[in-house]
Amino acid sequence: MGESNSSVDEDLLLKEFFAEVSEVERDNEVVRILSCFKLNPFEFLKLSFDSSVEDVKKQYRKLSLMVHPDKCKHPQAKEAFGALAKAQQQLLDQQERDYILSQVTAAKEELRAKRKKQLKKDTASKLKSLVDEGKSEQEYEQSEEFQQQLKLKVRELLTEQEWRRRKMAMRISEEEGRLKKDEEEQKEMWKRKREHEEQWEGTREQRVSSWRDFMKSGKKSKKGELRPPKLKTEDPNKSYVQRPVKRG
Repeated sequence: MGESNSSVDEDLLLKEFFAEVSEVERDNEVVRILSCFKLNPFEFLKLSFDSSVEDVKKQYRKLSLMVHPDKCKHPQAKEAFGALAKAQQQLLDQQERDYILSQVTAAKEELRAKRKKQLKKDTASKLKSLVDEGKSEQEYEQSEEFQQQLKLKVRELLTEQEWRRRKMAMRISEEEGRLKKDEEEQKEMWKRKREHEEQWEGTREQRVSSWRDFMKSGKKSKKGELRPPKLKTEDPNKSYVQRPVKRG
């Protein structure tokens, strides 16, 4: 019952909020959404990297109502609304969310290593003053300066990963194209071979007939033509070849 009342109260607050939102604010939000870095869904929803799933759902509901094409007259409101929906879908997909957070972790490690290297160059007194001012590592990472650096570093890493993904996809596409071409060439070769065999088989009767005609005509010798040597059989005890004699 308590949860139901809480949901009703939240709906009322949202209605009151949007009743006060001007058309200019809606238009500005559309512009902001469309100018976001395409590979970072947290940026579309104006959320920090440690936001929960519930945070994602609530923020999506709030922003989507603000730029909904039925509420917002901006010509690109529909596009902005679609971008928010895609961002929420990515962050609710565990695999997509884990991938993005893995890049966030890598970005933090790079920034920490860079800061550690910088602090090594500082004097001991400067390090002591940083600690005295309460700027410990944990607190520093909560600062606006670090969060901005983190945002830019995540953008850099996501861009690199996307470029690698596209190059890999291009190579796979090229390889698939080459294999398809080889397959088509093989099919064409076998097609020509079958056609040749069918043509050869189709002329069998003609070839057999021609061969028979040749054999028949080959038995008749023309006048003046040299005949093959023959064995003389007058003397059964002698076997010699009678050479052909050229007659004048």
